[in-house]
This record gives sequence, structure tokens and C-alpha cells, in this order.
Amino acid sequence: VRLVESGGDLVQAGGSLKLSCAASGINLRINHMGWYRQAPGKERELVAAISIDGGTVYRDSVKGRFSISRDTGQNTLYLQLNVLKPEDTAKYYCAACFGVLSACKPLTSWGQGTQVTVSS
Repeated sequence: VRLVESGGDLVQAGGSLKLSCAASGINLRINHMGWYRQAPGKERELVAAISIDGGTVYRDSVKGRFSISRDTGQNTLYLQLNVLKPEDTAKYYCAACFGVLSACKPLTSWGQGTQVTVSS
């Protein structure tokens, strides 16, 4: 299994980014998938998850601003980040996950992640 995240950048508060997670060795059609993030000195946290049937969940702090989606033909997971805030600054990771979607537990090893930095 290989998950390669990309799309992170330095942006000003209020800006937007679209993160991508290219997956190989795993089929996004038959796995729950999640985006996680880890800020310096903090634990990694679930940001958003999408279920096998396309249902989505978001942590409260990103609801209405972030959107998770997938392209099963390209086997790629996406996270659209809008109205970015400095507190969104973190390294973002994707993973297949399992369990209750709102607490989807990572199933695959972490990739290198992609850094999102939001300046105020």
C-alpha cells in the first residue's frame, strides 16, 4: 500500500487549497478513507472521513469549510480546504481507516504527508 499526499502550501488566512492523496495497492471503492492532520506538539487528529458508500464526516472545527471527496477511477482521495485559518496549520495525511466513521481509526501506514501553513 502506498499513499502519496500532495497539494500543501503556504497560504494567507481566508485562502484555499486542494489536497490530493494518490493511492496504490488499495482500492478506495472498498475502504473508508480519512484525512488526518498533526500540528507541532499536538497529537494527530481526524479531520474528515468518507465511507465506502460515500457518507462523510468532519471534525467540528472544519465543518462548512473543508470537503472530502474521492475519484475511484483515479483511486485518489481529495480534501478541499476553504476559508483557511492559522489554526489549520499542520501536516496533513491520508489513510484507509476502519470503525465508526466519526472516529475512523487509521488502517494503513502513514505517508510523508503534505504541509499546510496558514499565515495570519
